[in-house]
Amino acid sequence: MVTVYVYILDTLADWELGYVTSKLHSGRFFKKGAPQLSLKTVGNAKDPIHTMGGLTVVPDCLIDDVAVCETSVLLLPGANTWNDPKQGAIIEKASELLSAGATVGAICGATAALAGFGLLDGRPHTSNGPGFLEMVVPGYKGQGYYIDQPSVSDHNLITAGSTGSLLWAKQIIAHLGVFEWNTLESWYAYFSTGKPEYFYALMQTLPSGDEA
Repeated sequence: MVTVYVYILDTLADWELGYVTSKLHSGRFFKKGAPQLSLKTVGNAKDPIHTMGGLTVVPDCLIDDVAVCETSVLLLPGANTWNDPKQGAIIEKASELLSAGATVGAICGATAALAGFGLLDGRPHTSNGPGFLEMVVPGYKGQGYYIDQPSVSDHNLITAGSTGSLLWAKQIIAHLGVFEWNTLESWYAYFSTGKPEYFYALMQTLPSGDEA
């Protein structure tokens, strides 16, 4: 069983998670024999949070409940509240998970939180454009590892900028190995271009009854 933990915090950027959580939770496009996944929301308290889109979300579990093992996945969304000192606990947990071989995905403002902890200083990564991390993170030393792409996958660390949510989702799904290769490529091509031929190609890779 793979457990996907989604950290939730006030002002969470709802749209950045939509592609990846909907596919991992529903399992609709999973290949035969794909590992079972459980998706849980994680908070630093049991209080509900309010997303940027106006949704109220109550965490399923607390940071201390996150299992530090290779089969754990932690997703860190963008938000305007990453500067709050209380968010430091989840970044410490992310560091533990990376060291244990677990998967950590961070997008937009969450990449700055990782950079502030020094976790991007020696690994290929991206964020919201060249110069962004230098601007918001005093002491950032990862310039030599920065890649100007929407999303960058480096083994068990997958980072993305604010415009990279679709590619981020693709790279996370690929890393977990839950889609057939042709399903993932067709799905990504369709949603990145809108061309109908990719939709039909996607449908041909799926068991009867599945849809985009």
